[in-house]
Amino acid sequence: MPRTALPPELAQAKADGLHNIGEAAALSGVSAKMIRHYESIDLIPPAGRSIAGYRLYSDNDVHRLRFIKRSRSLGFSIKQIETLLGLWDNRSRESVEVKRLALAHAEELAGKIREMQTMQRTLEELAHRCHGDHRPDCPILEDLAAPKT
Repeated sequence: MPRTALPPELAQAKADGLHNIGEAAALSGVSAKMIRHYESIDLIPPAGRSIAGYRLYSDNDVHRLRFIKRSRSLGFSIKQIETLLGLWDNRSRESVEVKRLALAHAEELAGKIREMQTMQRTLEELAHRCHGDHRPDCPILEDLAAPKT
């Protein structure tokens, strides 16, 4: 009768180069809470477990978490990160797909920047028109309360 392997003790797992969630968080820069979240939405594979049920992560898992963290720092959405991870995992991919995704994201960011610059200019103009004194008249509040079409 084949014998199934039991999950390792935490000490043995660490000796084998595996990391508990706290260590994986420290090594990757991703919080333990986010690691659990990424696991729950399948961005990272389900963690192995020790006999006591502690999550165990390999160096590859930590590397994947760093990839996700860097992608998030560049503003990629979870859906985009799923695509990027799929491309990263696919060694037969064409780099044109990755470039297309990156340039599309850069254009989205440019649009958001333009929108934010418009908001900034509007706020600066409204603040310039406001006397900022003891009087109750306030062009900022009047603009916010005005019906917009």
